[in-house]
Amino acid sequence: MKIVYLGTPEMAVPPLQALHAAGHEILLVVTRVDKKRGRGSALSPSPVKAAALELGIAVSHEPDDVLGAVADGATLGVVVAYGRLIKPHILDEIPMINAHFSLLPRWRGAAPVERALLAGDGLTGVDIMRLEEGLDTGGIYAETVLPIGVKSTAAELRSELVDAACELLVKTLAVPLDVWIDSAATQIGNTVYAAKFTKEEFEIDWTQPVGHIDRLIRVGGAWTMFRGKRLKIHAADLVEGKLTPVTVQPEGKGPMEFAAWRNGAQPTHDELFGAL
Repeated sequence: MKIVYLGTPEMAVPPLQALHAAGHEILLVVTRVDKKRGRGSALSPSPVKAAALELGIAVSHEPDDVLGAVADGATLGVVVAYGRLIKPHILDEIPMINAHFSLLPRWRGAAPVERALLAGDGLTGVDIMRLEEGLDTGGIYAETVLPIGVKSTAAELRSELVDAACELLVKTLAVPLDVWIDSAATQIGNTVYAAKFTKEEFEIDWTQPVGHIDRLIRVGGAWTMFRGKRLKIHAADLVEGKLTPVTVQPEGKGPMEFAAWRNGAQPTHDELFGAL
């Protein structure tokens, strides 16, 4: 099948590679523009752009270039974590599908993996959906359901979901397009929006239930204040309702075991996390 691929971050690389390995002709990859990295002026490509160039695939930063690929014979667009809405005039010219990392209509939006974990959902998954003008509103072609373990981190879930997305995309596209493209099932259920996280949301509120705090730490990026400085908490153990940090990172330093941090900081009994 001749396709156009739209994606940007690292998690969108394996599906691109899987479709290429399955023998699909990827006429064009569309991704975000190169960004400056570090203090220098050198530009860095997105992970998807770097992978596409390694595979010898043409790359563009302009969504409208999809129309040129259509003129060259592309019959389907595949979107994985692209990060931008596709405009109607493009959707009018070529059908597009999206590998979305949730069980729609729950967790439409930018952070479905993290929101599902933080909410305490027991299940997540990958939906192959028809792309429409609305945000994740299209019908569903195929779905894989995965459990969220009691100790799963967002990073672990993303890895599992990416593997599932690769398998599901390859399986879906193995069937001729005209057999399934008009058979998407309408989404059923209550819609929940997965808003992008703000920096403030990662600050631990120690008045919250311990289970919520544990899940926030497993999302990644959780932090608290100690002696007027930020202390990131990268990992913790929740046993019988008691939360114990395992790995922390003091401001300006690298990650370390909690025991090593405690031996160095020597907190007193009346010093609390979260206090300025």
